[in-house]
Amino acid sequence: MQPLEALPDTARMAIRGVFTDIDDTVSTCGRVTAAAYAAMERLRRAGLLVIPVTGRPAGWCDHIARMWPVDAVVGENGALYMFHDERSRLLKKRYANSGPDRQSDRERIAAIAARVLLAVPGCALASDQPYRDTDLAIDYCEDVAPLPLATVDRITALLRAEGMNSKVSSIHVNGWFGAHDKLTMTRMLLQEVFAIDLDAERPRFAFVGDSPNDAPMFEFFPISIGVANVRRFAGRLAASPKYVTEREFGAGFAEVADCLLTGR
Repeated sequence: MQPLEALPDTARMAIRGVFTDIDDTVSTCGRVTAAAYAAMERLRRAGLLVIPVTGRPAGWCDHIARMWPVDAVVGENGALYMFHDERSRLLKKRYANSGPDRQSDRERIAAIAARVLLAVPGCALASDQPYRDTDLAIDYCEDVAPLPLATVDRITALLRAEGMNSKVSSIHVNGWFGAHDKLTMTRMLLQEVFAIDLDAERPRFAFVGDSPNDAPMFEFFPISIGVANVRRFAGRLAASPKYVTEREFGAGFAEVADCLLTGR
């Protein structure tokens, strides 16, 4: 990982949009600071697309799409996207899986959750689980005492043994049915809503993240940036970001905005 200051000016000035994780990337200790929120607003006012790509639930995405200074949001690790259509003044959403499939999956997820909680003392359902439409989130350090990484790996293995895809974020272990991930839904969003071919345009987009579930995005984007706290997952990332900030959490995200906006 190179320092963010090594990002070439030609690449920096060509960027037309920023994708970002939320937890421990925009947020700091569970809060979105004024500086991080203002960074999103500054990027958008400069004409860049700003799109959070998060593991957080559909219920949160409804609020984010309506209220935050963003153009759209991808949620539940790529299960859906939402955006607020300014012309119709309606919230619009798209899911990777059909309605009947989601209903069937919810019934399976409830049973799997009960088995995982019984098998792994100290973990818990994420507090935002009631607002999820498609996936299971097991809390290993948000509202519970932090569990060791070996226990986190055990939760991941249990979910995969149930036939789920599973990824680790900075606070949860997520599991879901289906082939979607953060990258597949981001690609779909760009094509369907903004008429942008992400594969052709990927050098003109930056991604900012901090944890293992961001690995597909880190690998795909030539300008992938980790906020400094990404270093705590050293050796556990399937793909690392190309650049890293000096500062951690939301301060690191604000550092990214400062870098991208300098000279614009």
